[in-house]
Amino acid sequence: MRRASLAAALSTAALVAAGAGPASAAPTPRCDPLDQAACLLPWPNDEFTRQDRSSATGRRLALTADQMPRNAQGVPIDPEPYNASDGFSPGQTVVTKVPGLDNAQAFARSALVPQTDLARTYDPDQRVVVIDARTGERQLIWAELDSNASSDRDRVLLVHPAVDWREGHRYVVALRDLRGADGRPLEPSLAFRTFRDRLRSRSKAVRERRRHMESVFRTLRHAGVERDDLYLAWDFTVATAETLASRALSIRDRAFGELGDRDLSDLRVEGAPPAFRVTSVTEFTPQQNAGIARRVDGTFTVPCYLDRPGCPPGSRFLLDRRGLPVRLAGNTHQSRFICLVPRSATPDRPAKPLIYGHGLLGSAEEVVGLAPFAAAGNALMCATDWTGFSSEDVPNVVSILQDLSRFPSMADRTQQGFLDFLFLGRLLVHPRGLASDPRFQAGGRSVIDHTRLYYAGGSQGGILGGALTALAPDFDRAALIVGGMNYSLLLQRAVPFDQFSAILTPAYPDELERQLVLSMIQILWDRGEANGYAWHMTRDPYRNTPRHTVLLHEAFGDHQVANVAAEVEARTIGLRLRTPAVDPGRSADREPYYGIRPIPELPWHGSALVVFDVGPLRAGGLGTPTPPAANVPNRLGVDPHGVTPREPAAALQYFAFLAPDGVFVDTCGPHPCYAAGWTGP
Repeated sequence: MRRASLAAALSTAALVAAGAGPASAAPTPRCDPLDQAACLLPWPNDEFTRQDRSSATGRRLALTADQMPRNAQGVPIDPEPYNASDGFSPGQTVVTKVPGLDNAQAFARSALVPQTDLARTYDPDQRVVVIDARTGERQLIWAELDSNASSDRDRVLLVHPAVDWREGHRYVVALRDLRGADGRPLEPSLAFRTFRDRLRSRSKAVRERRRHMESVFRTLRHAGVERDDLYLAWDFTVATAETLASRALSIRDRAFGELGDRDLSDLRVEGAPPAFRVTSVTEFTPQQNAGIARRVDGTFTVPCYLDRPGCPPGSRFLLDRRGLPVRLAGNTHQSRFICLVPRSATPDRPAKPLIYGHGLLGSAEEVVGLAPFAAAGNALMCATDWTGFSSEDVPNVVSILQDLSRFPSMADRTQQGFLDFLFLGRLLVHPRGLASDPRFQAGGRSVIDHTRLYYAGGSQGGILGGALTALAPDFDRAALIVGGMNYSLLLQRAVPFDQFSAILTPAYPDELERQLVLSMIQILWDRGEANGYAWHMTRDPYRNTPRHTVLLHEAFGDHQVANVAAEVEARTIGLRLRTPAVDPGRSADREPYYGIRPIPELPWHGSALVVFDVGPLRAGGLGTPTPPAANVPNRLGVDPHGVTPREPAAALQYFAFLAPDGVFVDTCGPHPCYAAGWTGP
């Protein structure tokens, strides 16, 4: 919500700073006077939290309806789902409006750390810094101006974490010695100078906040950032794992407990399998399909923890006093599966069981197109729909874009989708699951290898698959293909968002607030995608959960999942980089893949990031350009998103990695990994 009268608010701030008015003349405490452009700026901000001794951080979000952005009908986003959080997102984009720092010339004059040179984060005089209040360390970041704004008036400054903020930590953001397009210093607001310069004020709100602001300045001073040249400074607290993952962990543990398996950390299958039913079987002759013997369709039963029978689109969690989902008595969800049984699978050479996660708002049918990979890798591949983010959810997604108060229905149902995938995995790997059905047998014996389950997901399946991996009890190795994390970072960098933006933009027409809205919804989206689970995906596993190893496949110049989103994930979860990653000059970065350490030796037994490249844009419409260093998508040339994952060299890497003794192998030789016939410059 924009201020009703910025001029009036500024005048009031001036009176307060000068001590000329009574306490009642202070700006409304519902907004932060440090940034007068919109009520919830600067964002994220502990000024919009309250003390709460029951939370792990000691804080809780305290947003109110009159603060929240409104849609074209004047309806504010419902703040209550956000207020369940004990902090902000680990991937939260920092948003603030700096008058005068709203164009490329001013950005260059201010010498803010760009996406293309992350090392400048640590310049002694860097003008935007984010400090971990606990450790005093600078955090790896980049800054950018919103490239989507139609005018400088509505152009905000964005600061992104290049590695996620730590769960439960408090951070201080500082902007200092900022310059306009003419190179002259930008003057901070009088409201901020009231604190920075210790100006007198009769305002009770100012007096109450002054002690906290002094702690902010003290943290900065200890980190070598003096208060005298500060343009703006504030702090925010990051949510804990309890806020981010407790709901998904709770429904996982209860559902598997009903099966009779309560120790989910030991990679051992115990208890009963989920109930299932085969609904159709399609047999193929070798002439019809050389690699696949049959397709098996069916359904399986999953406990439903949403508030409507059968977990339909639009349903949400019912929460108890602890904020955990409540299950309606006997409520279940029938999820479908599609399985491909490779012709090579026999009882003596059983197929590895692999669950596959489909792409954006797609369906389980996507697995059918992967039949050649299943056959080549002797993998029995099964898929289900991403409940919450599949084709049947499209009408609900459209309704959400028109009224973001409905967003919890997607985040909650996606967590139900995680449970669906985990149950399908248990059905695959359990000796009394699919293996007990004749369609998965030969001569009365199973053709499924029960040694271990595996996961592979592409695009959306590579994004949501990161969260699934962190929760998984039955697989410990996952291939996240053209994936990444943090949808608030991804959306405007993705060509598919164009069709959704056509709905969201008229529904939320305030350009200045749009970046705030995109950043805000990440707080809820964290529960349903990799960003909220990243710190526990490969290291520091959740309680009652095994440790996992990940292979992340990046398509250089991806038009749909921006490379920066994959690279933030790689840094956060500790992936090692296959080198050389790209040819010299191919990346716009001064030091490509900064902060991601190379693989020390091959074959590599740990988690890895590998980059495949279709080459630069060239004659004949081949290749793709270096992606833009801005919050817009790569649009030119070939979209490598669906091309590089199907490269034979990439497939060999997947199947070498997805094995009981899996490793990352280099199938590309001494040069970068090329695709689509590109052989290098």
